[in-house]
Amino acid sequence: MVTAAAIGWSTAYEIWDASLTTPAFAFVAEVNSVTPGAAEVDRIDATHMQSPNRRREYIAGLIDNGEASFEMNFVPGSASDVLIRGLLDSGASVQHRITFPNGHRVSYNAVITGYEKEIPVDDKMTATVTVAVSGAETWDEAAP
Repeated sequence: MVTAAAIGWSTAYEIWDASLTTPAFAFVAEVNSVTPGAAEVDRIDATHMQSPNRRREYIAGLIDNGEASFEMNFVPGSASDVLIRGLLDSGASVQHRITFPNGHRVSYNAVITGYEKEIPVDDKMTATVTVAVSGAETWDEAAP
């Protein structure tokens, strides 16, 4: 059987930008790593006085899509930097979208909760953006 594994090259990260003349997804430039949210389901203890064999019983609770993040080359004053700083300052929850190399996409509402910049003396400047995912993810296939 031939593997379907692929490298992440050509993955795109976009953020909805309502400040554009025609609001649209804005491509975040020079992203070099993406970590989508990690969904977790709460475990609710439903144990009662007659639980079989003196064992705890659990039911599924709510799903939390957690935090997502991406790392990018930091270019102070670039369109991506301005967009991220603006959303961080406003606290607005907007759509974020990841397009994978095979054309599939995931989008979700998120608030930017962190913008950590690193400025080394002997390497490229980078920034890590952390977002809190809110609500359900929407998975679809990108148009050709």
